[in-house]
Amino acid sequence: MGQHILEICYLIASVTFIFGLKMMSNPKTARKGNMVAAVGMTIAILGTIFLYESSKTSRESLKLILIFAAIAIGTVIGWMTAKRVQMTKMPELVSMFNGMGGACAALIGLMEYHHNVGNINTLLPTVLGMVIGSVSFAGSVIAFLKLNGTMDKPIRLPSYNILNTIVLVGVLALCGYLIFSDVENSPLLYGLFACALIYGVMFVIPIGGADMPVVISLLNSFTGLAAAFGGFLYDNKVMLTGGILVGSAGTLLTIVMCNAMNRSLSSVIFGAFGKSSAAGGGSNTEGGSIKDISVSDLAVLMNYSKKVVIVPGYGLAVAHAQHIIHELELLLEERGVEVKYAIHPVAGRMPGHMNVLLAESNVDYGKLVEMEEINPEFDQTDVVLVVGANDVVNPAAKSDPASPIFGMPILEVDKAKHIIVNKRSMSAGYAGIDNLLFYDPKTSMFFGDAKKALTSLVSELKAMS
Repeated sequence: MGQHILEICYLIASVTFIFGLKMMSNPKTARKGNMVAAVGMTIAILGTIFLYESSKTSRESLKLILIFAAIAIGTVIGWMTAKRVQMTKMPELVSMFNGMGGACAALIGLMEYHHNVGNINTLLPTVLGMVIGSVSFAGSVIAFLKLNGTMDKPIRLPSYNILNTIVLVGVLALCGYLIFSDVENSPLLYGLFACALIYGVMFVIPIGGADMPVVISLLNSFTGLAAAFGGFLYDNKVMLTGGILVGSAGTLLTIVMCNAMNRSLSSVIFGAFGKSSAAGGGSNTEGGSIKDISVSDLAVLMNYSKKVVIVPGYGLAVAHAQHIIHELELLLEERGVEVKYAIHPVAGRMPGHMNVLLAESNVDYGKLVEMEEINPEFDQTDVVLVVGANDVVNPAAKSDPASPIFGMPILEVDKAKHIIVNKRSMSAGYAGIDNLLFYDPKTSMFFGDAKKALTSLVSELKAMS
């Protein structure tokens, strides 16, 4: 009877995962979707604890105490971390949480290997889940260090691709031997675990900053795949469903990110895109002239515009300027100015970063326009305000074959009548290359911290009423 109830619990949880994921596709229902999926996960966890081969022994009671203590500790740590994290640190948090999922899959493989030696049907998902989880964990740690600035430059060893291929072949060879061997070999298992961790590090460490959204999506798919193998191992339907959903969603998102940059996945992994321009070539506009604009002149320009498009970037998040940009939007609309936000698929440090950032300040989701839809509108736009974005508006992607970002679809802001770029300085963007847009005759630089600069702009606009 208990087993049948458990299967029903797993079915309910699987359905909530699917509905929750569907609801997350719309910002208006995303939070509710997250809660629906969380309820399903809670049902699955409680069902597993109390209905899966339960017994009444004191030893089982002790296990329950330890399980709930671990759940309580993890819940408190996760809740407090998520509540306190700043929006600029959200990509790091996503990477770390994803890495923890990979670590869990790796530990499951290490623990279950000894129970499945000789049974290829269960040993196959055990070993593969351990390897993929280890790669995801190690890679996510490196991604975390890159995103928080600890490892701010890509590292490429001599003959990196050859070394990486050798390690990968070694990992696959060890996997094959352990899976098809009928003899338990713990030292070889831990050697495989170490090699998988090394490969995870070598897999991510040379990849440059501009490709981090792709890497995060790819590692997320790895974690989902590792969880799915755990579902096969335990014949656990909800674990299998969750893993497949995460793995497939991460894979599709990775493809979308690659298409958004007009790059293949292999070029992301093996090309080390995002190196500095000195190392990788690209536009050299040294000596070009720029002009800046005062806050009063900008206020006049925007006050008498008919259409303004705002391009948010990571600098907006760093300055915590999402609320003041929303205030600017509302102020302009009160004066009859049409305002839209242009969203590039890889703006920020992770997929959807700008959408989440602007949703936090209650920006109407209908005003967030994707790149394909907004590009035809730029030539009818009076003012484009670029706030903290860089590589996603760089015309070198269209005009300079030597540039590392050549061929990447960009927001074509250079077609607008007036271009205003808000930056702290003339430093390069996350890809480490110079931006031709800054030297466009139609471009004026509005230097300063985004929050302070936009606050002064809002004050100037209010003084004109």
